[in-house]
Amino acid sequence: RIIVLPHGSLRILNASKSDEGRYLCQGVNVFGSAEIIASVSVKEPTRIELTPKKIELTVGESIVLSCKAIHDSTLDVTFYWTLNGQPIDFEKEGGHFESIKAQASSADLMIRNILLMHAGRYGCRVQTAADTVSDETELLVRGPPGPPGVVIVEEITDTTATLSWSPGADNHSPISLYNLQARSPFSLGWQTVKTVPDLISGDMESAMAVELNPWVEYEFRVVATNKIGTGDPSAPSRVIRTNEAVPKTPPANVSGRSGRRHELVIAWEPVSEEFQSGEGFGYIVAFRPNGTRGWKEKMVTSSDASKFIYRDESVPPLTPFEVKVGVYNNKGDGPFSPIVVICSAEGEPTAAPIDVKATSLSVSEILVAWKHIKESLGRPQGFEVDYWKDMQQEEAAEKVKTEGNESSILLTGLEGNTLYHLTVRAYNAAGYGPSSTAVHAATKKSPPSQAPGNIMWIQDGSHVSLGWEPVRPLANESDVMGYKVLFRQEGQSNSQVIETQKTSAVVLLPDVGVYIIEVCAVSEGGDGTASPQIRVPSFSGGKVTSAQSTLHVLSTSSSSVTLLLALMVPSTSW
Repeated sequence: RIIVLPHGSLRILNASKSDEGRYLCQGVNVFGSAEIIASVSVKEPTRIELTPKKIELTVGESIVLSCKAIHDSTLDVTFYWTLNGQPIDFEKEGGHFESIKAQASSADLMIRNILLMHAGRYGCRVQTAADTVSDETELLVRGPPGPPGVVIVEEITDTTATLSWSPGADNHSPISLYNLQARSPFSLGWQTVKTVPDLISGDMESAMAVELNPWVEYEFRVVATNKIGTGDPSAPSRVIRTNEAVPKTPPANVSGRSGRRHELVIAWEPVSEEFQSGEGFGYIVAFRPNGTRGWKEKMVTSSDASKFIYRDESVPPLTPFEVKVGVYNNKGDGPFSPIVVICSAEGEPTAAPIDVKATSLSVSEILVAWKHIKESLGRPQGFEVDYWKDMQQEEAAEKVKTEGNESSILLTGLEGNTLYHLTVRAYNAAGYGPSSTAVHAATKKSPPSQAPGNIMWIQDGSHVSLGWEPVRPLANESDVMGYKVLFRQEGQSNSQVIETQKTSAVVLLPDVGVYIIEVCAVSEGGDGTASPQIRVPSFSGGKVTSAQSTLHVLSTSSSSVTLLLALMVPSTSW
């Protein structure tokens, strides 16, 4: 049990407490001797218990692994966790792992929201100053299947494709079924396709995709499912194109459209390229007068076409026709749409508006009114007013439209003091009717540019008497018809208005406060330039004149003095 080795070391096998003590090693030669003393302490061996021993979990579940150390009480222990022999880095595992140490002699490993990648051998290593021991447990994680292998397209027809694939990992839960998906330039991402057999069991490795559209590019992928869930899809197959075939989808919503007289306008929704089934796609437009037997057929070679116009001078307006639209491609003729009845065009309006009148309202506005003769054909959808200045040609006319049965329109933004010529004509989808006889109207002259001057005022309580010099317009300005006095309380935006034909007025200020007053001339062309603002305080009490206030001073001419004296003497007539 105790052996001295050739190089002088001492080996003690199956040590026990009785082997504790001080050991002396002495070396001797012809020159002398040397010795060392070694102290030996015998500790209880460390043992560990790692539970549970074997675990099977499903993706998304959590587990706690418990590691308990039984060791000599005089020794400290340290715990280490490994996964497949590699230390676990708790800071880099996305919060899935957490080390929990509730007691000095035990440690737990929490694994949260388990993923497939967390499956493997988990090890717990316990280290003391005397020894190191370890144990392992195996964690098996069940999850949805892995992606199937490469998808191969083996056979293609106009509406089918036979596919094969290799199974992916079942992740410890047998694959129960497969799902085939397809993608084309016309689909919104990947779509599940119908297959033969209808349900593809987990032990199958091929199936046929059916009810595909002819002459369309497809790529396919396969998705596996087990009782845990559906896994990731396989990589897409190579892009294939189904074979050509006779088209099977006729145009939708065949209807009539407005046109010119003697025209039959047939419209439809174009067939999407997804359903054209081959090259050389076009339309066959068939029509006949209602009650007749033979069909007239016209070919429309453009796949994008949505309208066909048939013109025949002998066709009266609003003649009913039976119409159908079919499809064809290089493989042959497809079906026709259901028969619908549509009518030939009623044509553009034939009568010009009557009683056209133009009335000048202001410097920039003319009101145009008219009447229209009701027609059985060529009914108007609205009216167009053309207007141009006297010195311009009619070709330079500006145009404005109304809709529906409007019988008047207000032209705005016109030049002042200008003669305009105006015509009115009806229109509909077929075109324009004849224009009315031209009428004429001149916009008003511009309002006076001069503001009322030398404004004087006298205040008696809440009454303010105002006077001013008359405004004399220029030759190209409208005559003065009267005046407006505008007043508002300071801080307010809306003004009250008093109109007068005199050059004086009395204003009642209803509330206490400061009022802003201004005066402007009124003319056919509108309101003239306003005078400078006057600030007048409103209060109860005696008289205040413009001579007593510094707020009034607009002029110091002799005429304003005369006006002031007249205002201060109520009995004076002026």
